[in-house]
Amino acid sequence: MKKEKIFNNPDNNPRILIAPLDWGLGHATRCIPIIKEFILHGCQVFIVADKKNFWLLKKEFPSTVFLRFPGYEIQYSYSKTFFGLKLFYQFPKVIFKIFNEKRWLAKIIKNHSIDAVISDNRFGMHSNKIPSVYITHQLCIKTGNRLTEAIAQRIHYFFIKKYKHCWVPDFKENGLAGALSHPKKIPSNVVYIGALSRFKPLSNIEEIYDLLVTISGPEPQRSIFENQMFEQVKTFPGKVFFIRGLPSESSIPAAFADSIKIENHLPANELNTIIAQSKMIVSRSGYTSVMDFALMKKKAILIPTPGQTEQEYLGKYLLEKGYFFSTKQKDVSIKNALENCQSFSFKTIDPSDEKYQKVIHEFVLSLKSRNFAIQ
Repeated sequence: MKKEKIFNNPDNNPRILIAPLDWGLGHATRCIPIIKEFILHGCQVFIVADKKNFWLLKKEFPSTVFLRFPGYEIQYSYSKTFFGLKLFYQFPKVIFKIFNEKRWLAKIIKNHSIDAVISDNRFGMHSNKIPSVYITHQLCIKTGNRLTEAIAQRIHYFFIKKYKHCWVPDFKENGLAGALSHPKKIPSNVVYIGALSRFKPLSNIEEIYDLLVTISGPEPQRSIFENQMFEQVKTFPGKVFFIRGLPSESSIPAAFADSIKIENHLPANELNTIIAQSKMIVSRSGYTSVMDFALMKKKAILIPTPGQTEQEYLGKYLLEKGYFFSTKQKDVSIKNALENCQSFSFKTIDPSDEKYQKVIHEFVLSLKSRNFAIQ
């Protein structure tokens, strides 16, 4: 049954609420091109964010309406051995927050006359009163165990089916996420929207940095990785740009040498330029970073977060495909990794199909014409 909807704003422009997960910065950054596209279509966008995600997105969209609401606030273990156990103990807290955000969303929809919700991996950001879209690349959740993977997928699909659409930021064929986004069985509401990135390839740019190091992810692993990389670049002979992944921080550590530049965070346009100016990138193997580097056709050394099975899978998969070099955090040596990269193929792909633009265009048209059905 179709739902008749009359927008409260006189120019008939939909009000879109966009809510990225707070598990690292990747969910927020990959929402940037989606937010821009909705704004381009004349939509009034409301962004749900808190803490680091809030500061990152506020710098990109200073005039956009923000609704502060806490995320799931997942914490990692210091040890890979207890990584899964710590996540398991946080599961009841996450379930409580899912129900809490669903109740919160119902009030927001009424108070702000929201016409559609876009949720990047937030399970409770859906409504049976307006169209709701879920964004994820993990249709298959890697746990390292077949039984728990099957259970995790069943739980994930339970939430996915509550949304009208599930947008998967990957290609339907020859995907970047491998089995993560291409399991044997997929929900009927899945739409592959192509790779997402806030960056664009830049031509005629001189590569002036020998190494770009980008730090990201939840604590304490973010700090562990940062300290390890600081020690590595102290003896690195080339020119280094170091980005700490802390958009809300104002104080910056002193550089170890004139050849090293350190920033807490950079706006998208500046980071776009720095990536283009860098010969090699050292980064976590988060999927958003993978999409960014693939789109810009940059060489990268991927270092998965210890115990985070998704990143470990992506590191191994992309290494085997020849797209990026990857090594474990406990074994990492920038010197050795760069030597290995000299004989590594670094195959390139063509992720230029911006299908997400067409998908959003059709979605906005359906809202304006009121040609949609609520699940």
